[in-house]
Parts: sequence; C-alpha cells; structure tokens
Amino acid sequence: MTLESVIGQMKPYEGRHVPGIDPSTLSGKVICGYQGWFSAPGDGAGLGWSHYAWNPQEFRTDRCVFDLWPDMAEMDDDERYPTPYKNKDGSPASVFSSFNRKTVLRHFRWMKEYGIDGVFLQRFGVQLKNAREMNHRNVVLSSVQAGANEFGRTWALMYDLTDLQPGEIEKFVIEDWKRLKDRMKITTDKTYLHHKGKPVVAVWGIGFDDNRPYSLEECEKLIQFLKNDPQYGGNTVMVGIPTWWRDLKWDAVQDKKLHELILQADIVSPWMVGRYDSPEAAAKHVNDYVKQDIAWCKTNGKDYLPVVFPGFSWQNLKRCYGEDAPLDAIPRLKGRFLWTQAIGHIRAGADMIYIAMFDEINEATAIFKCSNDPPAAECRFMTYKGLRSDHYLWLTGKVARLLRKEIPLTDDPPERTD
Repeated sequence: MTLESVIGQMKPYEGRHVPGIDPSTLSGKVICGYQGWFSAPGDGAGLGWSHYAWNPQEFRTDRCVFDLWPDMAEMDDDERYPTPYKNKDGSPASVFSSFNRKTVLRHFRWMKEYGIDGVFLQRFGVQLKNAREMNHRNVVLSSVQAGANEFGRTWALMYDLTDLQPGEIEKFVIEDWKRLKDRMKITTDKTYLHHKGKPVVAVWGIGFDDNRPYSLEECEKLIQFLKNDPQYGGNTVMVGIPTWWRDLKWDAVQDKKLHELILQADIVSPWMVGRYDSPEAAAKHVNDYVKQDIAWCKTNGKDYLPVVFPGFSWQNLKRCYGEDAPLDAIPRLKGRFLWTQAIGHIRAGADMIYIAMFDEINEATAIFKCSNDPPAAECRFMTYKGLRSDHYLWLTGKVARLLRKEIPLTDDPPERTD
C-alpha cells in the first residue's frame, strides 16, 4: 500500500441520504468530537491494536492506553475483536474497531436516538504521512459520511496539528484539504456542517505553550488558505486554541501573534479538558474567564464554541510512560460535572456546545456506551458507577434540548425516568 494508491481510492459519498437536522448552522447544536482512531487485528486496517495497546502489535494486560472499556453488548459478532483480557466468565473480552463501518454507523444511530446533532471528525495531520494511517482516516471519514446521511446527523472536519514538524502543515494538511475537496467532495455532502453560509473547517492546536514545532506563521497560512484560496477557500474556520488565549498565559504562548490569528478566524473554541476538576471549579472558570471570552468574541464579531467534558482519567496511559496518575482523576459525579459546565456556558451566552468526546476512552472523556463490568487485569478501568451504559448519551441529548430552550434550565441534572 502506497500513499498514491490510497489517494487514488478516494471518492465521493454516493449512498442514500435521509433528511434530519439542519446542517446549515452550528448555532443551537451540540456537536461531539469523534476520534475514530481505534483499530484491531483482523479489521483490515493493518494497524494492529491502535489506541488500545502501548505497542499496537502486542496487546498486554499490563500495558494498555485506555481507562474506559467500551460496552460491547449490542455489537454483532463481526464487530467484536477478542483481546487477551478475560470477562468474569472466562471468555475473551472484546473491543471494537473504528475501521469497521458497521460500528461507526451504530454510533451515528445512537446519536439520532439520543438527540445528538453530530460530530467534528478528527483528522490528524501526522497520520496523513503514512499510507496505512491515511487509509484508516479515509475509511473512517467515509463511514462518518454514511452515518450522518443514513441517520440525519451532521459532521465537519477538524484537523489536529499535534506533532507536525516545520513545513508539514502545508505539505500534508493543505494538500489533504485539496484532495478532500477534489476527490471526496466533502463540502457538497448534504450533511456537511455549514455556518453563516459556508462549510465549517476546524483547526485544532494553535498557540499552545508546549513547544510545538510548527509556527504561528504556518497556522496563519493555513487559516488564510481555508478562508481565501480562490479554489479551495470560502470556508468558515474554527480554531481550537488554549484555555487562557485571551490573557496569553499558562497554556498559551506569550505572543500577540496568536490574537492576530484568532481575529482571522470565525469561531473561537478554547480547550477546557482537564482545566478544572469539580463543578464548583467549572462554575468559577465560567465566571472568571468564559464570560469575558464571550464578550471579546461579540466585540470582534466571532462565534464562541465552548468545550464541555464529562470527566477525565488517563492512569493506564501514564503507567506506560512510567508515571503515576489516579484512576478517575476528574470524577463525573453521575453527570453533575458535565451538566454544571453546560448550564454555566449557556447562562454566559453560548449558543453552541462542543462535547469532548464521543469515543475518547483513552482519557476517559467518552460519552458513548461503556461497560460497568470491565475485565479485571493489571490495567484497571473506570466504570459509569452503576449508571446505565447509555447515561451520558442520554444526558448529552438533554444538554442539546437545554441549549435550544426545549427544557427548563436547572442547576441539577434531570432525573431519568425511562
């Protein structure tokens, strides 16, 4: 498999389209991040246990990189990939693969069932340099298109710039967008998310103070390309930026060039995952920073997309690096943590919300169905504390209704009666 052969296989979506939610605006929507980066031997991707095992070619019970075990109860046999882990009855514990279209379609059916509007599909720049990894990203993209069309959801692309080297934004990201427009024609997909009359493209990883090799100037060139290129521009650009972008402190580079870039974009989305660890701290952050962020955006004609997350844990991943980290580091509190963030942002004036993430079991921010009865091994796994495996899908759907003023704004999460 070569990059040229993978590129040659790229083609537009030609399946059926079932009308659903309105993809013409981001306002009034709850959109989840969708990693789509999991693979397993036998799925056809040729990537081994990607994002499950520390070494994708060797899935050991003491070396995994995820803290939530996916609930496989609804999966068919052709969606199950047996692991070395054992269930309590001695049977092999299985996981899913994002390379399997059937599973991605199942995820989109869940979105429809629970009233979640759609996803930002992550597309990692570093994976566009390798033929097998690019093929994986293309297959997942095609499956996301199919899922959005079959279940009436919406989706947009989010480029993650993490780990790109100098010069690679132009070489891989810009060239990739050209191919996606020319070959897969994604922005003419009937479900592709638009905002203010233009297709939405997100760029994540701009201005973080963590020694990223690529420059702000390269990020600026990408933004200008996506907005103004005569053939490939004309997009609404969202930028994923540091939490303290406005003050240029802590997680943000101390460079006013960052503000210049943000002013060139259309939607501002500061990263919030891990920045606070309790409902009280989340409420304080909204009061101390988010209100001012939204005011800045209004003054400068930008939309504001806050990031809300259900909780956080990365014990198993950190153990692989030889570091200690607590399991369930930021407790979910049966949904109160997520709910407090959501109502705080809505009260502050947000009219759109980004949920991080739909399927991120590595850092335990997933809202999709996860197991309350994971296998026991040297690697330990969180659970949903006895709540139904679909609880956070259900609660995210309630957040969407809350955002659209279809249910009352309450300090406490709603009681589930079904």
